[in-house]
Amino acid sequence: MKGIVKKLENMFVAATFAEAGEFDTAREIMRQKRPQNVDRISPAGRAGKDLRAPGVGR
Repeated sequence: MKGIVKKLENMFVAATFAEAGEFDTAREIMRQKRPQNVDRISPAGRAGKDLRAPGVGR
């Protein structure tokens, strides 16, 4: 959700600069690298086998 909010914020800031005639600044803001999706599962998390119901022997 933070990524969407940040992306919208950058778009509005770029639009404001473009309206003021600062087209190069607006383009630079839109070219900024966005963070890639981050795996939100903790590497120290439980293994999938531990998440199964007790007695399930798959």
